[in-house]
Amino acid sequence: MTIGPHLTISNGFEAAANEAVRIGATTFQYFTRNPRGGKAKPLHPSDIEGYRRIAAENDFGPIMAHAAYTMNLCSADPSVRDFAKGILKDDMARLLEIPNSLYVFHPGSHTGQGVEAGIAYIVEALNETLTESIPPVICLEGMSGKGSEVGARFEELRAIIDGVTLNEKMGVCLDTCHLYSSGYDLVNDLDGVLEAFDRIVGLERLKAIHLNDSMMPFASNKDRHEKIGDGTLGFEAIERIVNHPKLSQLPFYLETPNELDGYAAEIAKIRAVRRT
Repeated sequence: MTIGPHLTISNGFEAAANEAVRIGATTFQYFTRNPRGGKAKPLHPSDIEGYRRIAAENDFGPIMAHAAYTMNLCSADPSVRDFAKGILKDDMARLLEIPNSLYVFHPGSHTGQGVEAGIAYIVEALNETLTESIPPVICLEGMSGKGSEVGARFEELRAIIDGVTLNEKMGVCLDTCHLYSSGYDLVNDLDGVLEAFDRIVGLERLKAIHLNDSMMPFASNKDRHEKIGDGTLGFEAIERIVNHPKLSQLPFYLETPNELDGYAAEIAKIRAVRRT
């Protein structure tokens, strides 16, 4: 099973990989830069080589690069969109140097223009940025539907993918907290949710899962992550998710409100109920 936490890489990729191994993880997620900022730290080849060695020795799955929250590709403000495009292009260049990596970003908030206008701007940015040389799968993250977020419905994710010329590079990362909050009932109808995703987007596009419980009730459109088993999804639903035959081979990334010891306990608890 490939599972890991969200880690800081302030001390480098090699240090983050060592932390992951210490807590029983076989992957990790990280922000490409300060989540509220714009400038990324330079990459160092020796650090990447150290990460590569640890990942090979410990059978890591793909690590996940998470874009900054400030990257809003579909804002009504052209300067915000241009700033976001700059982040996206820089992230794509950096990922060329990091082996076995996925990339995930929030589609953004249309800030009052409407979903169709927001999707058009996201598609424009991706078509300006993606090239044949970019190897990683670019994952749209499904959202909870708060405010003017784009991407809370499967149909919106599909519309973005359909508009991208090089859409063979596009995938989806589903967040269990976001899904439940956006009105997809993972607790009582997991099969139905996956059937709908397959029909609208296609399960072949599903590349990763953000595995989180939720502090908020079903269909609340609120994005509040909770520790595994302590929220409204509950541990039984999480157990069904990690063991579902259509999901079990995907990488799972924890974004729960935890420190390292808490992540270690969650990873152990999840591994204990894995049946495959």
